[in-house]
Amino acid sequence: MNCRPACAACCTAPSISSPMPGLPHGKPAGMPCPHLDEALRCRLFGLPERPAVCGSLQPSQEMCGDSREQAMRWISELEQATR
Repeated sequence: MNCRPACAACCTAPSISSPMPGLPHGKPAGMPCPHLDEALRCRLFGLPERPAVCGSLQPSQEMCGDSREQAMRWISELEQATR
């Protein structure tokens, strides 16, 4: 499965505890990653500065659902369950 254009739910809903450029303590849940471009694509994709957790999230029907809203809800629920 490929990422849905202009979604970025996986770059917004979860917290990221590892450091990244500009965020030495990571990113809180619900905050869009500051490394998203205008089309909501990752500017760090393929770079060593990209947190490993970002590369571990692979799009799936279960996670992404049929819309950005469904993806945000699913990932937010997972975030809550794993706090």
